[in-house]
Amino acid sequence: MAYYISPRFLDKLAVHITKNYLNLPVRAPLILGVHGRKGEGKTFQCDLVYERMGIEVVAISGGELESPDAGDPARLIRLRYREAAELVKVRGVMAVLMINDLDAGAGRFDAMTQYTVNTQLVNNTLMNIADNPTNVQLPGSYDDQPIQRVPIIVTGNDFSTLYEPLVRDGRMEKFYWQPDRPDRIGIVSGIFAPDNLPPNAIETLVNHFTGQAIDFYSALRARLYDEQIRDFIHAVGIQQVSLRVVNSTTPPSFAKPNFDLDHLIAVGEEMVTEQQRLQEMRLADQYNRALRERPHRPATGPFYREYGGSAAANGSGHGANREATQQTAVTKGGETDDRSGRRSGSPADSQAAPPSQLETAVVDQVRHLLDQGYRVGMEYADRRRFRANAWQSGATVPSLDLQATTAAVANGLADHPQAYVRLIGINPKTKQRILEQIIQRPD
Repeated sequence: MAYYISPRFLDKLAVHITKNYLNLPVRAPLILGVHGRKGEGKTFQCDLVYERMGIEVVAISGGELESPDAGDPARLIRLRYREAAELVKVRGVMAVLMINDLDAGAGRFDAMTQYTVNTQLVNNTLMNIADNPTNVQLPGSYDDQPIQRVPIIVTGNDFSTLYEPLVRDGRMEKFYWQPDRPDRIGIVSGIFAPDNLPPNAIETLVNHFTGQAIDFYSALRARLYDEQIRDFIHAVGIQQVSLRVVNSTTPPSFAKPNFDLDHLIAVGEEMVTEQQRLQEMRLADQYNRALRERPHRPATGPFYREYGGSAAANGSGHGANREATQQTAVTKGGETDDRSGRRSGSPADSQAAPPSQLETAVVDQVRHLLDQGYRVGMEYADRRRFRANAWQSGATVPSLDLQATTAAVANGLADHPQAYVRLIGINPKTKQRILEQIIQRPD
């Protein structure tokens, strides 16, 4: 089957790989990061380029970047890199180290994603290899002979979840892969090439399902065989399917399905309907009261505890919403006379005002914690302590009442108007933290 290779994709990979094997008077980035939407064929296009160029591939999956034994994933990367370098030496051809779904194995997507020792070591190892590609040592041994420089190709959906020093331009060259219309028509033509679908039918199919990823069309072609497989099951009997398929000396064969354009569109519409149902049902909202009462919104604030200071300074937030990193729990309205949100007036007004005057995102976060039975606490740090990640503990609110807890949070902000303040979620049973979110930054 002659699959389509995008000229843009072929050019980008061919230039990067070749450049890393040449002795140029410039320092070329060792890593090429291919990122983009799910299902657009990033890995498959890479495989086609490797096959076209005759390149040997040593692959690592994102799922191999975590282990119960600290240090194993980092050692695996070094081992596979040296293996690729040995392939170049032994077979006399170019080789690459391919890491699929790097962001899934080493990225952090929200405040609940654990940042383990292995995650740190994987990031550090990739940075070290990018800086010293001919001096990659295995733990416990040292080889003073330089090895062959081997380019590294990584794929992923969202590289903003990765450690920022790893994805800087000197170490990783980025390539955002989003097939344009000619690419989509070419790729879909390659998918349906054995079925002799005419070019005008391919264009109509692509135009009809605008916005669908490339893997949609591959799944559509596979789904056409469902009708024949269903007829086969009814013909042999449901009890005999296993014997007929697995232990049969003559495997079943099927005729070519109906690849008529109208039939393709009808089956495709069924798949689109299932996609929409998946997005609309949200059964978790019905089963989980805490999720049901909490509006759907992206996580606010930087969730990198170790790098919160630098993230706040440059506004990047390590993949968190950039506007959210600017969020502080300041009071609203021009009638307030201090940071606690207390209005000038009667004592009763000052007692009732703070909960309603916290930022909505902070109130929602407190409500979400309380609904799950967690306790809420606070920590404070001035600028110097914030840079050193040396937070001072505040009181933990024992109450599960939303009004009392939000009032305590508002009063805590008022007591530390020129300090960094972060909200702490604590599991009272395990005494472990389940959330650390900065809710105030000094003016």
